[in-house]
Amino acid sequence: MNSEQNNGPSQGQGFEDQEQLYSPIQSGQPAAAPKKRLGWKIFWGIIFVLSVLGNIALFLILIGVIAFFAAGKEGILAEDIIQKGPRTSKIAMITVQGIIDDQQSRDFYEQLKAAREDKHVKGVIVRVNSPGGAVSSSDQIHNEISRYREKTGEPVVAFMQGLAASGGYYISVPCDRIVAEPTTITGSVGVLMGHFVLQGLLEEKLGIQPEVVKSGLKKDWPSPFKPMTEEQRKYIEDKLITPAYERFVQLVADGRSELTLEDVKRLADGSIYGAQEALDEKMIDKIGYMAEAIEEVKSLAGLEEAQVVEYGKPFNWSSILGAGAWGITKIDKSTLYELSAPEVLYLWDAYR
Repeated sequence: MNSEQNNGPSQGQGFEDQEQLYSPIQSGQPAAAPKKRLGWKIFWGIIFVLSVLGNIALFLILIGVIAFFAAGKEGILAEDIIQKGPRTSKIAMITVQGIIDDQQSRDFYEQLKAAREDKHVKGVIVRVNSPGGAVSSSDQIHNEISRYREKTGEPVVAFMQGLAASGGYYISVPCDRIVAEPTTITGSVGVLMGHFVLQGLLEEKLGIQPEVVKSGLKKDWPSPFKPMTEEQRKYIEDKLITPAYERFVQLVADGRSELTLEDVKRLADGSIYGAQEALDEKMIDKIGYMAEAIEEVKSLAGLEEAQVVEYGKPFNWSSILGAGAWGITKIDKSTLYELSAPEVLYLWDAYR
């Protein structure tokens, strides 16, 4: 009897009770395994996330270190050596590339300031490859070159590389000499202004009728909502085009002593000129390449040898971490106004 009681279920004990008696849950050991496996998964998941974040942080630090050593201190212009020579006799080369706008003007100012403050700089080359641009920006660069020559007494040579039309020519004429590559296009002395007329699109296509409330008859001239009348066109010419044109012509005559005011007016009909024709018309001084431009500066500065340097853009953390570095463009009312507003330009129109 005792043997039966010890070896088998007691009387009245069912199969369900037997299953519970011998169930693995009662032993406790296998049930802990899934919990342990889940804990390890969470642990390694946290380690993986921390590892990814750490690698990203190290990558950003590496970029910062490279940028720091490549560009130097924040706000300081880097120098690239274009031609080797004694560091105590330097020629600074400043490039104006593409459309001349406010940013070009600011960059040019910073670079010319660096040249002025460097006691080893003995002359400047203004390398121009531009169809021109905004009237005010072109005029600011012209003014900076004139002031530099007046304050330092050091020579400035313009080197036209490919294209130096309209505003590109405007910023070349205050220099002591102008050297142009054989394939250069220059000239286009003149002014233009254009704007969009949206009347047909708004009224005929979209059914939108603009309404403008203004304090005077001429307050909205020219308007994007209707074509200009002859009276409006004459008004714009008198107020904007003619003054800008006359200033352009006068500054060319002032900068090019070989040309009289009448000579400039004859040339200033918006025409473009190749290098040889520009040389024949005394709009430039020499046809050549960078080597000839360097020799011109050395000759004017009385130098036998010189180191030629080119400035890079100043290092700025905001340029790396800011919205602009990631291609984020902010569209607001100011941007829309700039896109739609008419602008007076020293620009060769064929470039657009």
